[in-house]
This record gives sequence, C-alpha cells and structure tokens, in this order.
Amino acid sequence: MLEEILKAIPVFLWSMLKFILGPSFGYAFKLHPLTTIIATVSGMMTSVVAFTYFGNWLKRNIFKNFFSEPQNPSKGRRRFILFIKKYGLAGIAFFTPLILTPIGGTILAVSMGKPREKILLFMLVSAVAWAVIFTFAIYSFGNAVLPDFIK
Repeated sequence: MLEEILKAIPVFLWSMLKFILGPSFGYAFKLHPLTTIIATVSGMMTSVVAFTYFGNWLKRNIFKNFFSEPQNPSKGRRRFILFIKKYGLAGIAFFTPLILTPIGGTILAVSMGKPREKILLFMLVSAVAWAVIFTFAIYSFGNAVLPDFIK
C-alpha cells in the first residue's frame, strides 16, 4: 500500500503540469488503473483550485503585461476569441486536458470572469472523463505504442 502511494506521488505532480503525463507515468510505474485515475484527477484539480483562487492576483501582479489587448489581433487570436465566445467555459474545460495545461486552462477560465464554483465543477467533470479515457487507452494499448523505456 505504501509503495503504491509513493509511486502515485510523481503521477500526481506531473498531472499538475501536463495532464497526459499522469496516465503515462502511472502505466510506467505499473500502478493500478484506479490509482492512476485518482492521482491524475487530484493533480489536475490541485492546479485548478490553486489558480482559480489565485489566478486574478497572478494576472494583476505578475502577468499584467502579457494580457494587454492588441489593437489589431492576429487571425489566430480572432479564431481563439470566437471559440471562447462560442463554447465558453465548457469548451475550455473540455480542451484543458487535451491541448492546454491545467494551469493554462484555469487561467483562461478565470479570465472569462466565471464563478469559481462553476470553473471547479466543469474542470472536475472534464478531468474525470479524460483521466478515465486516457488511462484506459494507455493501459490497453501501451505495449504497442509507447516507447520501450516507458514499458
């Protein structure tokens, strides 16, 4: 039991930074799939909670120069703004584990001005769903598609 918990700590920590690394490391450490799912969701949600409650402070004090509105946004930025307006918080939560990082997705969600409880709920649902999908996929097809050093 203690060995399983010690192996889950890196899965938890890596999931705080990049979601897909959680199931990958869980498979590499030969953790039980349920342990991998729990550690992955916990890691992402730790980042989400931290940046949901401290995101505005970071934006005001640390990243204030990075979030200025350009006069003529690029074509990619215009598409991104249209995506945010069309799909909103649900779209950000859906794509956070896939494309964005837990930190980036949360900062984006906080910048939309949505209530914290709603951000946490949407991110939790997304984290659980994607953790189950990624863990199932990696544990099922890992021997065939992952590099030898992970097996």
